[in-house]
Amino acid sequence: MKYLRKLWTDIRNFVMSRPLTSLALGVLALAVVVIVANYIANIWAFWDDAADRGATVVENDVYGDVARQIRYLDDIDGDSDGQGWKPKDTLWFDSVTQGSDLLPYDFFLVLEQPNGQLFRSNEHMNNAYRYLVRKPTFSNPDGLPIGFAKDNYQHKDFLGYTCAACHTNQINYKGIGIRIDGAPAMADMDTLLTDLAKALARTQTDPSVQARFVKNAMALDNYGSEDEVRADLQKYALRLATYRIVNRSNTHYGFARLDAFGRIYNQVLQYVLTAPDVDAAVSELIAEKRIDPADLKAVGFLDILKELWKKPVLDGEDRDRLLGSLATLWESKGLKGAKEALYLRNKLFNSPDAPVSYPFVWDVPQHDYIQWNGIASNAGLGPIGRNTGEVIGVFGSMNWSRSDHWTLAGVFSGQGLLNTHPINYSSSVNIHNLALIEDHLKTLRAPVWPESVLGKIDQHKRWRGKVVFDRYCAMCHAEIDATDPARRIVAHMSAQDNVKTDPVMAVNSVGYAGYSGIVRNSYVTVGAGPLLLDRKAPVAALLTKTTTGVVATPDADKGVLQRFVEWLYDVIFSLRNNEIQPSLKNGDYHPDTTAQPLASLVSYKGRALDGIWATAPYLHNGSVPNLYDLLLPASAQPGDAPGTKYRPAKFQVGSREFDPHMVGFKSDGYPGFLFLTALPGNSNAGHDYGTRDTYETNPDGTVVKNPDGTAKVRLPALTEDQRWDLVEYLKGL
Repeated sequence: MKYLRKLWTDIRNFVMSRPLTSLALGVLALAVVVIVANYIANIWAFWDDAADRGATVVENDVYGDVARQIRYLDDIDGDSDGQGWKPKDTLWFDSVTQGSDLLPYDFFLVLEQPNGQLFRSNEHMNNAYRYLVRKPTFSNPDGLPIGFAKDNYQHKDFLGYTCAACHTNQINYKGIGIRIDGAPAMADMDTLLTDLAKALARTQTDPSVQARFVKNAMALDNYGSEDEVRADLQKYALRLATYRIVNRSNTHYGFARLDAFGRIYNQVLQYVLTAPDVDAAVSELIAEKRIDPADLKAVGFLDILKELWKKPVLDGEDRDRLLGSLATLWESKGLKGAKEALYLRNKLFNSPDAPVSYPFVWDVPQHDYIQWNGIASNAGLGPIGRNTGEVIGVFGSMNWSRSDHWTLAGVFSGQGLLNTHPINYSSSVNIHNLALIEDHLKTLRAPVWPESVLGKIDQHKRWRGKVVFDRYCAMCHAEIDATDPARRIVAHMSAQDNVKTDPVMAVNSVGYAGYSGIVRNSYVTVGAGPLLLDRKAPVAALLTKTTTGVVATPDADKGVLQRFVEWLYDVIFSLRNNEIQPSLKNGDYHPDTTAQPLASLVSYKGRALDGIWATAPYLHNGSVPNLYDLLLPASAQPGDAPGTKYRPAKFQVGSREFDPHMVGFKSDGYPGFLFLTALPGNSNAGHDYGTRDTYETNPDGTVVKNPDGTAKVRLPALTEDQRWDLVEYLKGL
């Protein structure tokens, strides 16, 4: 309301201060209509206020989890405010679309598992993928799991992901399930997408399954004919099969992790590709005798490639045809075809082999830099650009093309004032909702340890733990008042070679490159300044360039004047509601230079730890099951005392049963995902502050000596009592 009053005052002053033409009056009237319409739409969006937030339980949990009732923190311990969100806030966040279009909505409602049961059943979504289930409510009439929503794009309904798919979790203890808004999800998105692809393929190839599927889809009255259903079935079965090839990784993510950046990067590389880029990659592989051109010809790949040489920008149908033939090659040519498809994948894309934990999102709007490696500035329109990149990664529809005339969006996206044929970055990305989501997150607070459920915090141990925290942790993890609406979080960026945690994610973020395609020879500003996008360029730079284009492009589903006014409204709303200004990064990271323009990204972020108790497993890649284990050395070293304890080298992930003593989820004794820290990308090393003696060093890296010749200790290893004191303190943050 404050924003609306200010905007109305600006409009009134503008009208009264000067004469207006009929055109200006028309634009002004439309602006008022847009403002009023958005206000009404906002009231409607928050209409659902079901007291239980639609939460429901699954009786037969295959991991042995027990939750006889589901509660949120606002009705525990008499805390009427909880995390700052009421039921209507949670229900909106769980279901608000961001423009993700995974597959036709009706397909998800009727798709079957191999056993004939519905794929979308609560039992299957919980037991196979650990998505939190819900019963129908006003805003979710079909009872979709948390994190899934209906999106309408170009007059068609799709199933898509919401932010809550990755940023809501549940903690079970003594039969009570506590749902935490904004917490890292336990979900296994990778396996869900793999199984969806298999289910669609089976539906397409099994006549009896297909007949039943078509009949059930037609019964929902959204398709005009059975042929339309079969056409979409073929399209999305091929699209998801192609997605599996493009994003194939030797690293199994398991629960609670995803290589989101690796997959976003591959989606961007797919959208900027041109036929000449693909032809160059194929020619190299043929010269290397890794691909047999006869195999490519047999699946129609070469003919499609030749046809697409005429198109400066490939649209969705073009990409489906061209890259879909890789799936055909894989399936029709056996092991040889699979190898050839992977060879081409490796030329055009990168393996997403750096899974990381889903980050918790309370305090996100208050940060200066976002993501595990601080890649995203939170200033200005940065949050909209960051979230646009996320939607690109979760199946936003990208209908990019080359315009045949000058456009204002072309200017706003940095394509030049006089460019008469700019790229049109039209897409399904819902910029309006992304702006609302980011603004709404400002009111989300970290969860407070619920003592009536998880047990009392020992205040004597807690205050001893604060002394330990101030000495060992506060240098990187700022202490904040999580209830202060004016709070700010300065992320402490530590170079990977200082913090020494698993390097793969940070290294990939800088090292992954690909064909720049349609944005070749354009410029994008990175840490050290403008970067010219050569024939091959860092994908981090390509992501920045393309998300800028998408944000700058109004919604093509609406009339010209309406789309511009609504786009302007969303941009002004985002800028007026974001108080974060551009600032330097903080920490001991390696600064960007002209020689290494992305050097600062090979770092990991230390953030405020309010609510850290609810965010296991720990470290950026989820390689440590609980807080106590995080305070232990990663592995044995010469000179360790007998009986020294170490972080576990393997543990189970998947259970929501909470251990309030160790502060983490149950990590053994059930058939979950086996996390092996010895595998690439899974290292539990690093972040060893207090796990062993830390010595003072000279500028040249040598250890400072005491007068008696012994090494000078800066921080001694924590004692066992100090570890438990620190754990107790962290519970109360």
